[in-house]
Amino acid sequence: MTRQVVLLGATGSIGQSTLEVLRRNPSKFTLVAAAACSNVEAMVSLAEEFKPQIVALADVQAASELKDRLGALKLRTEVASGLDGVLEVAAAAEGAVAVAAIVGAGGLKPILEAAGRGCTIALANKEALVMSGQLFFAEVQRGKARVLPVDSEHSAIFQSLPESAQQTLGHCDLEGCGVHRILLTGSGGPFLHTPLEELPHVTPQQALRHPNWSMGPKITVDSATMMNKGLEYIEARYLFNAAPEQVEVLIHPQSVVHSMVSYQDGAVLAQLGLPDMKTPIARALAYPGRVASGVAPLNFAALGELSFCAPDLRRFPCLKLAMEASVTGQSATTALNAANEQAVAAFLAGKLPFDGICNLCRQVVESLYRHETYSLEDIMSLDAEARTLALRLLEKC
Repeated sequence: MTRQVVLLGATGSIGQSTLEVLRRNPSKFTLVAAAACSNVEAMVSLAEEFKPQIVALADVQAASELKDRLGALKLRTEVASGLDGVLEVAAAAEGAVAVAAIVGAGGLKPILEAAGRGCTIALANKEALVMSGQLFFAEVQRGKARVLPVDSEHSAIFQSLPESAQQTLGHCDLEGCGVHRILLTGSGGPFLHTPLEELPHVTPQQALRHPNWSMGPKITVDSATMMNKGLEYIEARYLFNAAPEQVEVLIHPQSVVHSMVSYQDGAVLAQLGLPDMKTPIARALAYPGRVASGVAPLNFAALGELSFCAPDLRRFPCLKLAMEASVTGQSATTALNAANEQAVAAFLAGKLPFDGICNLCRQVVESLYRHETYSLEDIMSLDAEARTLALRLLEKC
């Protein structure tokens, strides 16, 4: 019997990597539903190849075009549109594996919908935890869902933890499992050795040249600022119920050791592999088993040096800001996430210098600090307020 898969964010880099894993394992997985933003051509190809029961595009006009295209091809796949359509796809996750790969805050409501259906959530959208970690795990518990991390770092941590921790994500007892510290690795991105005085002048084209990973533009810029690692720090704290001092960030330029867990007896367990997202995707889809992902095994004889160092927070102020927001609380991390999305979009459009990303995020977080925010309505309200403030501040740049 094949395992059913629902793919939220089908046309992005994680979605496309997921489809590659499905192609390699047609006898093990069946794609039953998929959602994306507006890419009609990619969804037509997906529907022709995988023939899911339902697909959705958040863009209503694009969904209408998709419906016409699939009708002309005489495919029986149902087409839904708008946020309601994406939520309808998420609802199809009951009893399935839902790959949560919608980038940014737009993925929050569909993920919460899937969580309430009692499915297995292969979580690739870190914003779900950055914005609403407590609410998310409350919904997971209510719906009796299971969470499996897909971010390469969190998948590595997950694989390096004992089964008792793997089964209790969100409220696991690290100390009780003998864990001393989680070691969260990051490459340092394209500007690891760029002179500090040159950073304000780097271009979007330079920021998009990641030395190891092939990712979408937003997450690639986040890697260049190390905001991505800061968001992953927040995500790790929620996933593994970790105190701030239980998570340490390390620079590892080769991106081979995807993260590690240090134990109280002195042992350190790590997960290694080539920098390819198909590995953690395959692990989540097949858990507790393993399937072919198409990623080659490491050639240790040709590997060369593996190096590590502490991050320079002068070079990566976004990392420091995110770690501070994590300690401040969920309202700060929600505001930070919203501001960062606006700031990165402005940088990519040539409207904000590289160092302006952190400056803008800091202004928004400091302006909108408030007591904890728990309900979805409060979270979305704060998210909207942070975006409005960020856009207002951008007008003054």
